Amino acid sequence: MRVAIACDHAGFPLKETIIDTVIQSGHDPLDLGTYSTESVDYPDFALKLGQAILSGQAERGVLICGSGVGASIAANKMSGIYAAVCHDTYSAHQGVEHDDMNVLCLGGRIIGPEVAKELVKSFLNARFTTEERHRRRVGKVRAIESGDTQNINTSEMEK
Repeated sequence: MRVAIACDHAGFPLKETIIDTVIQSGHDPLDLGTYSTESVDYPDFALKLGQAILSGQAERGVLICGSGVGASIAANKMSGIYAAVCHDTYSAHQGVEHDDMNVLCLGGRIIGPEVAKELVKSFLNARFTTEERHRRRVGKVRAIESGDTQNINTSEMEK
């Protein structure tokens, strides 16, 4: 699998660890920058990573900023990108298995290299389940994304 990797200056110190882990896991990294600790804007790199996935250059992505939050918010503005901040292995694999997450966001100032390695491995080894309940829920997320919410049952929310 081709895995796009991008970061801002705060995520840069963790980027090489991520690239090495992708390679060691048998995947092909696509390094989209940044290439130093010089200050840059995380939305620029979220956009590059999202475009790589949406164009088919990569199947998944790992996006790193200081907390992971800004990168996640920026990435999720792109239709077809499903990004989440994960700082535990359960969320890293469950996000793919249940929610069809295609971008793992990490906080370079929050986690260390050993935790990052485990998170990336967990994310890359996961596959979206074919269980009906997960397909239904992801379908509703995509309906919200497209603005077609007429068929979403909100009666449960009214109870």
